[in-house]
Amino acid sequence: MRIGDIAERTGVSTRALRYYEEQGLLPADRTARGQRVYEEAAVERVQLIQQLFSAGLASRTIVDLLPCVDRGEASDEALALLQRERNRITESIAELEKARAQLDRVIEISLHPDPEHCPALRDETSPLPA
Repeated sequence: MRIGDIAERTGVSTRALRYYEEQGLLPADRTARGQRVYEEAAVERVQLIQQLFSAGLASRTIVDLLPCVDRGEASDEALALLQRERNRITESIAELEKARAQLDRVIEISLHPDPEHCPALRDETSPLPA
């Protein structure tokens, strides 16, 4: 199967498929003319890669996990890697929630300025910004 066929069947661009090959995620054979040729199983592999990317995993992490997929077993190392990635994502969510709360506070202050947060309101003789 050619790269265009894989792209059509998976909805993944040929550029992304070439990237997957460069990163060691998706093996491809080459014809005598240098064209990529994939096995039928490549469709499922690309779909799996897409799921792993959607789960927030980096390509280098996916490379580390794929041997377990190929063997059909989850090693202790793979499970530990997935747990670390989950913890990393949980920490990122917590940081984003803090940022959102701070932004909500700034929005509230912007909508309802008070002298504590708006220097222009501290001195009634100061002109208010336009």
